[in-house]
Amino acid sequence: MIEMINVYKKYPNGIVAANGIDVKIEQGDFVYVVGPSGAGKTTFIKMMYREERPTSGDILINGINLATLKNSKVPLLRRQIGVVFQDFKLLPRLSVYENVAFALEVIEETPKVIRQKVMDVLELVGLKGKARMFPTELSGGEQQRVSIARSIVNRPKLVIADEPTGNLDPETSWEIMNIFKEINARGTTIIMATHNREIVNTIRHRVIAVEGGLITRDEYGGEYGYEG
Repeated sequence: MIEMINVYKKYPNGIVAANGIDVKIEQGDFVYVVGPSGAGKTTFIKMMYREERPTSGDILINGINLATLKNSKVPLLRRQIGVVFQDFKLLPRLSVYENVAFALEVIEETPKVIRQKVMDVLELVGLKGKARMFPTELSGGEQQRVSIARSIVNRPKLVIADEPTGNLDPETSWEIMNIFKEINARGTTIIMATHNREIVNTIRHRVIAVEGGLITRDEYGGEYGYEG
C-alpha cells in the first residue's frame, strides 16, 4: 500500500509542487494521475520512487517511509518498484534481452534465473522473437514494450509509468495499455501519469487529478476531465 500524509514539496525557486497531499493507494489498484501541465503530476509520482524527496510530510510504501529513507537504501527500495518512462531510457548498445536482463544482473541473480525471467517477460510483452535485436532496430512501440519488460522482470508490487504512451501512435498506445491491463490483473499496482484523454475515458480506473500541488479529484471509474 502507498500512503502520503500531509506531503509538501517546495523547490529552491519557490515553486510549490505538492501543497499538503493526503492519499492512499491500495495494493492492486490501477490509478491514472491527470492534470494540466505544471500542476505537480510529475513531482507526485517522482516522490513515490524517491527521485524527489518531500520537503515535509510522510510517504509510506509497504511500511517504508520514503521521507526519512537514507540515500544508501534507495537502490533497495527501487528493486520493489518498476518505472516506465515516456522516452524508454534503453541502453542502445545492449540487445533487447540484455536491456531486460540488466535489471536482474545488478541484484546478482543467477544466469539460469535471469534467462527464465527475461524470456517469460518478453513473451508477456510480445517480444520473445526479438530478444537479440537492438533498440535502434525496433519501432517506438516495441521499445516501450522493452521498457515495460525491464520494469516488471523483477516482479515488483508497484509499477509507476510517466506518460508511457506519450510518444506513441494511437494503435500502439492501445497495445501498450493491454499490457498494463495484464500486469495489473496479476496483482501489480499501476500508477500512470497521462495526458491521454481517450485512454482514461475508455479504460476506466481510479483517477487522481492534481492541480496546483493539490489533489482536486479522486474517483473510481472517473473521466479525464480536461479538454484535449
